Parts: sequence; structure tokens; C-alpha cells
Amino acid sequence: MNRQHIVRRIWHFIWEDNSIWSWLVNIVLAFVIIKFVVYPSLGILLGTSYPIVAVVSGSMEHPEDAFDDWWSRNCPEGEQKDLYEKYGIDRAVFEGFNYEDGLNKGDIVILRSAGNAGVGDIIVFSSSARPEPIIHRAVQVENSAGGVFFRTKGDNNCGSADFEKNISENEVIGRALFRIPLLGWIKIGFVELLKIAGWSA
Repeated sequence: MNRQHIVRRIWHFIWEDNSIWSWLVNIVLAFVIIKFVVYPSLGILLGTSYPIVAVVSGSMEHPEDAFDDWWSRNCPEGEQKDLYEKYGIDRAVFEGFNYEDGLNKGDIVILRSAGNAGVGDIIVFSSSARPEPIIHRAVQVENSAGGVFFRTKGDNNCGSADFEKNISENEVIGRALFRIPLLGWIKIGFVELLKIAGWSA
């Protein structure tokens, strides 16, 4: 059997055969191509080691079509608007931010380099307090001799957690470029299945 014939048989098996084995090989190939070709290439193009992240919590959610309800939501320290206004972010400023309606659990977010990230940008950062990267909005940026430091807040949270009050630029992975709704539920569902099966995510 010559090499050309072998190549034709492999090609037929992968792209034309409808057997279960062909489908399994296609799934494995898709995973390998995305993980080792598409993902790294996107990272180089966008300037971040994590070009795609899934939103796995509701900390950035807003009520649907109800900005007023969200802006005046009561928190222990006052209304939601009070929490932003202490950083000089009034309603007009907030409505000028990207993703002023927040992000929903299950969204996929494409990231770009965090360079020049500023107040209002949604950034992704790592923290020893959490196993997964966190995606929240920057509410304060301070430049000092020691570098750039961020303070973030989840749009749906009543304040900033301790781990997001002094985030160094070295901990910031990227900032939101655009989002794809719902696609992140694939990752969330897969992680939940692993947990049910007794595997750690």
C-alpha cells in the first residue's frame, strides 16, 4: 500500500466517514487545534496569555433593561451609585463605559493586552485568593513609583473584596475587547460535570 493511498484513507476516515470512531477523532482533533494552535495564536495577536475567558459568576450582572433599578440598588454602604460616586464615577461617566450593562454568567469574553487599562475598563486579573482569574471593572487606577495599581468592583457586588483593592499591573491578564453571549456555558457545564464525577476542575 503506497503512501498516497494511506493518506487518502486517513482523509476519508476523518472527513467523510460517519462512524463513531471518526466522530471521536474529529472531537480530539478540534480540541488539539483549538488548544495548541488557535488559542496561542490569538494570545500572540491580542497580547495576552489568556485571550479567551468565560464569565463563571453573576458578579458582573445587571437587571435586564433596568439600569435605573441597578444604579439605585440598596447596599449596606448606600445605593449602588454611591459606591461609584466616591471614585468620581457618576451616572453619565458610567454610561460612557464599555459594557455599561455589565456581563452575564455564561458570556465568553475575548481579551486584549491590559496595557493602558483605565477606570471603567473590565479587566481580568489573577489572585491567590481565587483559583480562577477574576473579571471585574476597574474603579480606580493609581500610578506610583512602584508601578500601576488597580482597584476593581463587580458591577453586581456591594463593594470591593480585599483581594481587589490593590491589584498590581503584573497581576492583570487582560482587558475586555468583546463578548460572545452564552457560549461560556459549555465550559461551566463541563466543569460541573467534572465536579460531579469527582475530578477537580
